[in-house]
Formats: sequence, structure tokens, C-alpha cells
Amino acid sequence: MYQSMSAVHSAVFSLKACQADLATGMDIVTSVALDLMEDQDGARNSGVSEMEALMIECAKLDREIDCFVDTVQRATAEVTAEQQEALFTMSSTVKEIFKERIAQLSDTDLQSHQKIIAFKENIKRSHNQASQESRNMEELDEDLAVTQTQVIFTCPLTQEDMINPVKNKKCNHHYEEKPIKLLIATRHNQNKKCRCPVVGCGNKDVKESDLIPDHVLKRQILDHKRQSSST
Repeated sequence: MYQSMSAVHSAVFSLKACQADLATGMDIVTSVALDLMEDQDGARNSGVSEMEALMIECAKLDREIDCFVDTVQRATAEVTAEQQEALFTMSSTVKEIFKERIAQLSDTDLQSHQKIIAFKENIKRSHNQASQESRNMEELDEDLAVTQTQVIFTCPLTQEDMINPVKNKKCNHHYEEKPIKLLIATRHNQNKKCRCPVVGCGNKDVKESDLIPDHVLKRQILDHKRQSSST
């Protein structure tokens, strides 16, 4: 009798250990889903949906283990030392009760599982964070576009709007034609290389042959001046 009950308790202990591993696995699945959210810029994708489906299956298994362990514990609690014959029928009794209890459970109850709730909250938080970051990036891009327009229209040497802009083929920066050619000639006479006057540019050898007229930018500057004058 003692050995039989010990085997039952050992089996229940093993199931509880499986539940602990299952909980760890669900945490890993949540982590993978969050990584997928980051890779897809927070977008809802098939990978995240698959992770959610896997979480549901894990929650279902966890719930069934809970139900089975509870059923076994109740059954063994009713068996006394004087009821040794009950052990021979306990297995079938547990199976019958377990089957009835599982049939009464609804899949909608899985949504209240602690790990499922945490999973959805994490996904929602990640999505909201990604959306906010996207909005911030859009605002930053707009500000940057305005700043870049101002910089492009302004010569880095004279700090005035360009009239005849030229583009450096090497670093793609723009300058007013006469000032940059004068600077190149001055450095040449000093036996020195002309560095690009744009702050932070790594082009240390600007040559006159690198410069090409930028007629498109010139038209943009003229249009910008007309709009400014009209306003």
C-alpha cells in the first residue's frame, strides 16, 4: 500500500515539475514573439500569430495537468490504509473523473491564463511602443527634411543662399561655385589640399574636377525664393 501511494505521489511530483518547465517554455515563446515584433517594426505578422497559437496550446496543456493533478490528489485523499482494494480501481476512477472535468472546460477560459494575459500585454506594449517610435521618426524626418533643405540652399562657405550651386561628386555636398573654386585655388597655391567645408565631412581633397553644376538644385532655390517672396 505504502509503495503504491509513493509511486502516485512521485508521478504527481513529476507532472508539477513538467509544469515548471512548461512555464519557462512559455516565457521563451513570449520573448521570441517580442523579437519578431522588433524585426517587423512592431507589425502583426504570421510569426507572432504562430507564437500566440503555441502559447494557447501550452496553456491548454498546463490547464489539463492542473486538472489531472487535482483529480489524482482528491482520489488519493479518500484512500485509507484499510481500503487497499480501492487502489485497483483508482486508475479507472481518475480517468473517468478527469474526462468529465476536461469536457466541462471551455477554450475561452484559456484567455484568462496568467501566461496568456502576460503574452498579450507584452505584445500590445511592444506594438504601442513601435507605433510611438514610428511617429517620432516621422516627425524627426520632417524636421530633418526642413533642416536639410535649409542646409542645401545655404553655401557652407558663405552661409548665404547659393545662386550657382555645384555638387561634389565624391561627398555629394553643395557649394556656391565661385567661393569653392577660390578656396581650392588658394589651397593649391599653398601646396595644400582643400578639405570639404561641410562640418563632419571626411573628404579631405576637394578638386575642381570633382565639381559639377547642379541645375536641379538651382531651380529649387529659385522656386524657394519665389515662394518666400510671395508669402
